[in-house]
Amino acid sequence: MSDYELVYSDDPNFKKRCPKCGKYPCACPKAGDMVPSQHTLKIRLEKNSRGGKTVTVIFELPNNEAYFNDVQKKLKGLCGTGGSYKNNMIEIQGDHREKIKAHLEKLGFKVKLAGG
Repeated sequence: MSDYELVYSDDPNFKKRCPKCGKYPCACPKAGDMVPSQHTLKIRLEKNSRGGKTVTVIFELPNNEAYFNDVQKKLKGLCGTGGSYKNNMIEIQGDHREKIKAHLEKLGFKVKLAGG
């Protein structure tokens, strides 16, 4: 990656480039590009620096924001609780490791429970 940003170009496609990947046409992964059987996801429980609240974290996700944002919404509905997708991790409030593991395996992912 270079240390400078291009601010002007006479190329007509310059303004059409994707704001995330910077390419035209966009090279960002799409939701349909994910093959779950090729990925292993890890689930852990976190309690530190969260005010005593327990959070189930799914981490080491492949880089596909559109797909995992959709998965995060389905997991929140399944568990009946809040959560978020950020920094390539899905956080679901509460201890829902078994429900989440079963759902992700149903989608085709390999799942490992991490931590104690």
